[in-house]
Amino acid sequence: MNKRTAQVAILTVTLTLMAPAIGGGATPHPDPTIDPVMVTSGFLSGHPDLRFRLLALQKRSEGKQTAAFEFFMRAAYYGDKPSAGMVAEMLWDGTGTPQDRAQAYAWMDLAAERGYEGFLDLRERYWAKLDEADRERAIVVGQDIYARYGDAAALPRIARALRFEKRRMTGSRTGFTGNLRIVVPAPGGGTEEIDGSKFYDERYWDPVQYQQWHDAIWRKPRVARVDIGEVRQLPQPDLNTRIPQVDPIPDDPGQELPPTDEMPLLNGNPIRP
Repeated sequence: MNKRTAQVAILTVTLTLMAPAIGGGATPHPDPTIDPVMVTSGFLSGHPDLRFRLLALQKRSEGKQTAAFEFFMRAAYYGDKPSAGMVAEMLWDGTGTPQDRAQAYAWMDLAAERGYEGFLDLRERYWAKLDEADRERAIVVGQDIYARYGDAAALPRIARALRFEKRRMTGSRTGFTGNLRIVVPAPGGGTEEIDGSKFYDERYWDPVQYQQWHDAIWRKPRVARVDIGEVRQLPQPDLNTRIPQVDPIPDDPGQELPPTDEMPLLNGNPIRP
C-alpha cells in the first residue's frame, strides 16, 4: 500500500466518529462530541478517551504534531482504538515522534484488537512492508504495549472514569433518575437546559454499553479507498493478533504522562469541564 493511501485511509477512519451516523445497517447512537451543548456541559470530563482524541486532532490541525502524538497516546491509555491507530500512523511516518515501524505495527495491532475491519486491513499492510528483523522486534515491543494499553488494562481505566464522573455529577451511586434538568453553558454564551435523560444515556456511562456503542461505530468503518500509485491486493486479514497474550501491568503513576486539565476548543474557546 502506498504510504499516502494508508494516511488517507486511517485519517478517514479516525474522523468517522465525528459524524452522527455510519452508513449501512443499524444507525449507532449519535456521537455526543458533535453536540456543543453536551461537550460544554462537562461530558468530556468523564470521557478522557474522547477528550484526549479531540485534543490530539486539534493539535494535529494546528501543526503541533508532537503534542498530537502525546494526546493520542493518552486517549489510547483509556482504550481508544482510533487513537491507537493514529499513534501507529505517526510512528510509521515519523510524524511528531521518531520513526519506528516495528512499534508502528504493534500499535496498529493494538488498534485492531477488537476486530475493527479498517485497522485489521492496515495492520496487514504494515506487516507486509516489514523485514524479518522488524517483524521480530514488533512482536517483542508489542507485548509491553499490550500490557499497558491493551483492553485488559485500558477498559478498567475508562470504566472507573465513567463511574466516578457519573457519581460525582448525580450525587448518587444509582445514577440518574427522575425529571432532572441540567443547566449548562451554551456555546454562544448564556445558559441552556438539557434533559438529564440525554446527558445520562446509559450508552455513554455504562462501561459495557459504552464499548458496544464504540463497536457499533468502528466494527465496519467507512475507510476511503483512494488510488495513489499501485496497491497490491492483500488476503483477508486474520482476526487474531500475532503478539502473544500478556498480563496487564498495574497502573504506575510514575510511568505515565503528567496529568493535564486542558480541554479541546469549541468555536475557538476552551470547553469548560
